[in-house]
Amino acid sequence: MSTTLLVVQILNGLQLGVLLFLIAAGLTLVFGVMDFINLAHGVQYMLGAYFAVAFYGLTGSFVAALLLALAAALVFGLLIEAVVVRRLYGRDHLDHVIATFGIILFLNSGVKYVWGAAPLSLPVPEALTGSVALAPGLLYPVWRLVIIGSGLAVALLLYVLVSHTRIGMLVRAGASNAEMVSALGVDIRRLFTIVFGFGAMLAGFAGIMIAPILSVEPGMGDTILILAFVVIVIGGIGSIRGAFVAALLIGLVDTLGRSFAVDVLRLVMSPSAARTVGPALASMLIYLLMAVVLWVRPSGLFPAKGR
Repeated sequence: MSTTLLVVQILNGLQLGVLLFLIAAGLTLVFGVMDFINLAHGVQYMLGAYFAVAFYGLTGSFVAALLLALAAALVFGLLIEAVVVRRLYGRDHLDHVIATFGIILFLNSGVKYVWGAAPLSLPVPEALTGSVALAPGLLYPVWRLVIIGSGLAVALLLYVLVSHTRIGMLVRAGASNAEMVSALGVDIRRLFTIVFGFGAMLAGFAGIMIAPILSVEPGMGDTILILAFVVIVIGGIGSIRGAFVAALLIGLVDTLGRSFAVDVLRLVMSPSAARTVGPALASMLIYLLMAVVLWVRPSGLFPAKGR
């Protein structure tokens, strides 16, 4: 296990963590404020990537594609809220699951119809290509550092919005007791719309940022949605701070576990057994972490007040 490889994998874990945070932040607010289980949050991440590819093809500018894709992700999120989600407020969680699973099927088929089933790609901005030397012998892609930096910047912006603005105060109050907020005269439906649209835009931003690294293809949001749900369970429903800490923790545990599980197991078992057990154990680590956290703190690490 070399120090260079360890540093690279830590940075990769941070990159995964900030992407999970961008998705989980909106998901935990929707769940915490609206008490709505949105399985379609992953397809909003996918749509952000597809919108970026489409607008880059039209404009030839990554910045323009980023801004237009963010606007499109917001509008599409508001459209989903108005057409489908708004009709399900107050309904059973099973209705939420069934309806949003239907949205997943519809939109996965929709992107195949519009863009085809073949994977697409979004080029890295020319000014941000290449690698930077973090230490002698340690090169790391510039774009991955941009993802980490932008994710941390969004986390800081969310902290300011949620902790020091009136809309943030309403969001925090809604996460604790939405009925009381409504009784005090706040238009709770408008608050729900704002939260849902903002969450969709955050998920779309995550999709845009990862598009230059991963293939843009139908169903790309399904796997990361599972990780996002693990994040909000560990962090605490309705908590931005919990989502941030849990996302970074999961990103590091998952990345380091997949990279070094075999090497660590070789210390206590034979190499052949380590190669067999290591990958299976690595894929289970985040779920073992979730089980431990729930055993110690059933409400998550930083649950919203009132939960």
